Amino acid sequence: MRIPAYIDDWTKWSESFTYYWPVTVRFSEIDMLGHVNNTVTFKYFEEARIQFLQNQGLKKEWGHDSVVFVVADLQCDYIKQIFYGDKLKIYVKTSSLGTSSCDIHYKGVNEKKEVVVTGRGTIVQIDKLSGRSVPFNNETKQLLT
Repeated sequence: MRIPAYIDDWTKWSESFTYYWPVTVRFSEIDMLGHVNNTVTFKYFEEARIQFLQNQGLKKEWGHDSVVFVVADLQCDYIKQIFYGDKLKIYVKTSSLGTSSCDIHYKGVNEKKEVVVTGRGTIVQIDKLSGRSVPFNNETKQLLT
């Protein structure tokens, strides 16, 4: 297996996740090749990321804040095929924290405890009206780590 560049030590990286969001693969997510369409994993990442942030105490009421998180980039690495009915755990963690952005890592694991997908992405905190980045306050930094 080729290890993505954003992972330095596979074992340490893999064992550092604690939060996950469960997903069951639906029939509508399968493509003509019989496995999950490549676009679907980004939806899994999105749902897991939102649930992770809310679990951390952030963004309880989406859309009502003047400061919001936006995705700046998102990457997915497919390790094994995912099929209809598979039950996955999409793990999420904060990998690094900047002034107004943070790097989020993802790991999808099937019922056989096999890693089927990994990913990473950057989210940035911005002012909803101006679109400019806004530094994290101390409370947000603490909740993200």
